[in-house]
Amino acid sequence: MWYFNGEIIKTPKAMVISGITHPPGIFRDSDMLASLGIKPYREVTPNARYYSRGELTLDTSGDEVVATYAGADRDVDTLKTRMLGSINSQVKFKQGSIDWYWARADKGGTAVPSAISTYATTIYSEQATKESEVAALDTLAKIIEYESRAYTEVRKVDNGDGTYGPDTTSSARSINMLDHWTANPNDEADPAFVSLTAD
Repeated sequence: MWYFNGEIIKTPKAMVISGITHPPGIFRDSDMLASLGIKPYREVTPNARYYSRGELTLDTSGDEVVATYAGADRDVDTLKTRMLGSINSQVKFKQGSIDWYWARADKGGTAVPSAISTYATTIYSEQATKESEVAALDTLAKIIEYESRAYTEVRKVDNGDGTYGPDTTSSARSINMLDHWTANPNDEADPAFVSLTAD
């Protein structure tokens, strides 16, 4: 997008400047645009999940026009309700994916494997923990941190021959704790994984 004489230009178009009509093609020529006073335009908006758009500030002083919207905090309780809904939806999906084990057992088939029973119990345990954690979030800053918690992951280096390590690498990760579940019914060991630690 571009900005000229108080107008935001979203797509190239013919421009009449100082009595001269310029074709839409000028928008492919940055030098021509600069000579005519047509500047690139950029908007900076707050994260819509946590903020609604507030007052607009327009900075036209540089080579680029920057429109910045202030952020108005969204209601903490409303956000927490959505977070709890996300947790419940995930639990419903996770339990739904293993319900067939009990249906099969009820019909006289194979008994529910102990690993699946343990997994089902763990899901509800983790659900309770997450719900308690969300209930304790009383500021927007705490909600934002919970949904983007800083972690450090350590992995063994891939040697390229099917083996890993002993050398390791560390990398920073941002994890949404709503989506971070420790249990998995089909856990397979990751040969490269060493650790995942909250910072």
